[in-house]
Amino acid sequence: MGVRLIKISAVYFALGVCLGLYMSMTHSFTLTPVHVHINLLGWTALTLAGIIYHLFPQIAATTWAKAHVWLHNIGLPVMMISLAFVVFGHESWIPLTATGGVLVTLGVLSFAWNVVKNLKA
Repeated sequence: MGVRLIKISAVYFALGVCLGLYMSMTHSFTLTPVHVHINLLGWTALTLAGIIYHLFPQIAATTWAKAHVWLHNIGLPVMMISLAFVVFGHESWIPLTATGGVLVTLGVLSFAWNVVKNLKA
């Protein structure tokens, strides 16, 4: 599971960098919130979680880890795509952005609980 998360995070890293390049070339920074969240929650958070799951396979095998991976990787694209619409003025997408955000939050809380409860030296 850890290696899979690291590979997924590399895709988010590429997307975040491409979005950043696009914004710098067009001098339009409207999508900055999307860029930041893709890099932080997609690249950084998933890379670190992947490394932890790889180093400590006993916590990667838990139901909490599976919940984390699924909630995070369903919620983040939903949140980012809908947030892009919101920043361009389509406020009807706000509930979907919030739904994606709640899913990611639940995933991160699952990860945190898993680490606190199951990580042993």
